[in-house]
Amino acid sequence: MTRDSWFPIGYALPGGGSSGRCLFQGDGWQILGVATRGRALIAGAELAQRWIDAALVDRDVLGVIDFGPRRYYALICGENHALSPVCDSPSPNTKAEALAFSVAFRATRAIDRQTPLQEAIYVEKISRVLPTYGASGGCADDVVLGRWLTGGVNISVQSFQRLREIVSWLPAESLRNVIEAAGLPVSEPSPAVAAASSKRSGKFELSGRPELASFFNEHIVDVVQNRERYRALGIGFPGAIVLHGPPGCGKTFAVEKLSEFLGWPCYSIDAASVASPYIHETSKKVAAVFDDAKRNAPSLLVIDEMEAFLADRESGSGHHRIEEVAEFLRRIPEAAKNEVLVIAMTNRIDLIDQAILRRGRFDHIVNVDYPNESEVLPLLIDLLSSLPKEADVAPAPLAAALSGRPLSDVAFVVREAGRRAARSGKNRISQADLAAALESAPSVDPEAGKRNKIGFV
Repeated sequence: MTRDSWFPIGYALPGGGSSGRCLFQGDGWQILGVATRGRALIAGAELAQRWIDAALVDRDVLGVIDFGPRRYYALICGENHALSPVCDSPSPNTKAEALAFSVAFRATRAIDRQTPLQEAIYVEKISRVLPTYGASGGCADDVVLGRWLTGGVNISVQSFQRLREIVSWLPAESLRNVIEAAGLPVSEPSPAVAAASSKRSGKFELSGRPELASFFNEHIVDVVQNRERYRALGIGFPGAIVLHGPPGCGKTFAVEKLSEFLGWPCYSIDAASVASPYIHETSKKVAAVFDDAKRNAPSLLVIDEMEAFLADRESGSGHHRIEEVAEFLRRIPEAAKNEVLVIAMTNRIDLIDQAILRRGRFDHIVNVDYPNESEVLPLLIDLLSSLPKEADVAPAPLAAALSGRPLSDVAFVVREAGRRAARSGKNRISQADLAAALESAPSVDPEAGKRNKIGFV
């Protein structure tokens, strides 16, 4: 959107510097770039007077600009001080930045307890969050702070666990400090309550993978839900696990569902997030992810495509690869001691360094292969259960046809059937739509059904 500045580019501002382009604007105010590498808050006379009358701003800090028939007030901020609308601010990068906003928020609320602040302007230089008195409905303070911390996610700081997952770079104790500095209560449950809430009713379920769900229930869920009982018999936090098997067989889906069930913050190590061509850089990033997971434990740490980092060191991969493997060798045994559950995934278990796969690092290596008919059927039923469909829809024949194929094929067939039905102007999926969708998705691996569905190395 084009913004027209009230002043021409290069116009001299009070206190030095000249006006640049308009960065943000609202009713009665603008934020301009300043040629001296900073920003300037420009307010119309009426809005500035409201701030002065409310004791939110001292008149002395405002410079006066008489431009044409109008009078404006300016507050110049250097590049080291944040100045932006609360609703358009990027999320903070450090705890100091987050605390600075919270202090300003609390200082504003000590003066003005009522005016909504979701459209306010954050002025770090004077430690204020200045209301703009817009006509839109009010937004609760806990949501205003949550949106600012996350860079725009509509979340209350009272949803502490979910907020921790989004603002994962900030340790739980620091996040608590930031919320309290803003004058807001922290509704994080006590350890006893948190343990009770994580103890979900029923067991973990995974459509299309009953044996994998059973494994997770036995080796992870039951252990974390009954820690004292297991601890009394010398059993600590669950050790690391490897899931391996062909692409599309539900490894990532299974881990996402487990994370959702446990309600823990989830961290990821993959080539996109940590790989670097520079020596030492990848191992530093890996260490940083492990440290974040430890600070916010209990947590889940996922290593995707582990062969990218943990290939056999004797294959001549180079010094930097040896260093990366060594970093994992140090970190993985520490993870369980610090209540970090590590789950790694790979399609090429044969490439992994054998030192990584020994017991004590990865206690269980689970083969997740192509599903059989009895596994495909419940997933089909689950996927179709929430969709409008004709009475002739019968999942069983489809399950037989999809047996031995990736679970991603099952999801594709259901989506494709829905697309075909919508393209034909229908409001329900028919068996013919499902059959046509199946026909359009031939198996890429006709021998897959002959393999074992799940097993342990």
